[in-house]
Amino acid sequence: MVFKKMLAAFGVGGPSVDTVLDTPAVQPGGFIDGHVHVQGGDRDARIEHVALSLVTRVEVERAGFDREAGLELTRTSVADHFTVRAGTTESIPFRLAVPWEAPITNVYGQHLRGMVMGVRTELEITGGRDKGDLDPVSITPLPAHQAVLDAFAELGFRFKHADVEHGRLHGVPQQLPIYQEIEFWPPQQYAGRVNEVELTFATNPGGVEVILEFDKRGGMFRPSQDMVSRFSIGHDGVDGTNWTALVDSWVRQATDRHFTAMQSAQGYGHGGYGQGGHGGYGHPGQQGHGRRGMGMGTVVAAGAAGIVGGLVAGEIIDEVFEDDGGGEDFGDFE
Repeated sequence: MVFKKMLAAFGVGGPSVDTVLDTPAVQPGGFIDGHVHVQGGDRDARIEHVALSLVTRVEVERAGFDREAGLELTRTSVADHFTVRAGTTESIPFRLAVPWEAPITNVYGQHLRGMVMGVRTELEITGGRDKGDLDPVSITPLPAHQAVLDAFAELGFRFKHADVEHGRLHGVPQQLPIYQEIEFWPPQQYAGRVNEVELTFATNPGGVEVILEFDKRGGMFRPSQDMVSRFSIGHDGVDGTNWTALVDSWVRQATDRHFTAMQSAQGYGHGGYGQGGHGGYGHPGQQGHGRRGMGMGTVVAAGAAGIVGGLVAGEIIDEVFEDDGGGEDFGDFE
């Protein structure tokens, strides 16, 4: 993808910038390569710096209300202190690292509606600064992600919604204060057990933590409950596993555990699970740790069998998606 925008902050006749991505699709932990072409206008211009950032849209809760904001996941400086002569072009190569925790935006070749990801070019010239437009980039699943998504598709789960939340997961090491949620409607075989399933991947260089949150159906005399389970996958442990059977066991294990706990609480069964609370994190064969459902909201995923259906700077960048008129520049991603 290419964008070209006259740098309005510098007036008519000022420099313009093209950012060209050689890798418009990349996996978490990979690199986005490309070139920034700075073209001189009708007069020489002193460029103070050129920087690139990977930005996404997140849901942020403030004062009890949810709002959307732009978030910078990572940032790199590609050039500093040079002059672009009138009528000439400076071509600057770059490599931008993609965080392991970057949310997925494309599955089975389909863009996940609602997900926004792009490279923002920022150019500062003496007397002004311009952030340019977003150059869209696709984040595609790693093999471990794909294996789980394929299993959900095979089991008949239907994609509902995807988004990125601002916050941290309980007990999960994170570099970025965000997590992506992939929300599914359950198939018929889980009817009466769960209303919906939310899938979150917490990825690191060694593997993936798979976090499942289930909205358990309530009964006539009890409200619906949320429950959470957590499982680990190594990047080198994807091949040779029947993922459909494994994910099915994850879902049934969690819901069975919850059902047993509910029976026990009502005097119909024996023993609970974990050390109190509903829906703890757990690994296969283990019981939860007394953590209630995180209220993780909605999330990602879509696909084949009808399933498609760091904050490095330490702050949220409210204007990161704003265009010159102050509106949200999301059109290219819908």
